[in-house]
Order: sequence, then C-alpha cells, then structure tokens
Amino acid sequence: MKKVEAIIKPFKLDDVRESLAEIGITGMTVSEVKGFGRQKGHTELYRGAEYMVDFLPKVKIELVIQDDLLDQAIDVIVDTARTGKIGDGKIFVTDVERVIRIRTGEENEEAV
Repeated sequence: MKKVEAIIKPFKLDDVRESLAEIGITGMTVSEVKGFGRQKGHTELYRGAEYMVDFLPKVKIELVIQDDLLDQAIDVIVDTARTGKIGDGKIFVTDVERVIRIRTGEENEEAV
C-alpha cells in the first residue's frame, strides 16, 4: 500500500475529489494548510498599506491506496489539479507498512 499526499490549490479540491471518485477512490483526509515554495507568496494591499503574504492557502489531500491504483490516482490528481501556473502543488508518495481499522481490528487492505 502507498500513502499519497497531494498539496493543491484550494479551488481544485472538489474537482480532484470527483475525479478520484470516478476511479473508485472515495476515502481521503483533507486538511487546510499554508505554505510556499517557488511561488514565494505575494503582496497585498490592506487599508492602503502593502504587506507581504508569505504563506499561501493550500489543501492537503491524503490517501492510502493499494499499489495497483497508485499510477492511476497520481495521473488523475495531476491532470485535474494542474492549472499550468506556478503554485499548482506537489504529490508525495510513501510506503505504508500497516493499517488498522480501530472499530473492527481489520488490518491492511481490508482496513482501507
């Protein structure tokens, strides 16, 4: 199993969720996060004063999926979340050694 963490622009969340549901991925965890990379924030005006916004709002989607869905899930996220502009986000993939469903005690694939 793999854990996929995708950091995307907030307005793309619903599109990504719907696209993942179309390939059979319905379980996910979503967090509102802030960060910056090459985008390096931007300046805004507030009451006539200009100030720097370093951390930009993003959304982090976390999925734990079986290995055979990995490439398809990544393709869906990339295709759906891409705007072609800086700050589209990143995807991180890590191995998952063990999953346990607390309610039933099921483990690994059965728990996902």
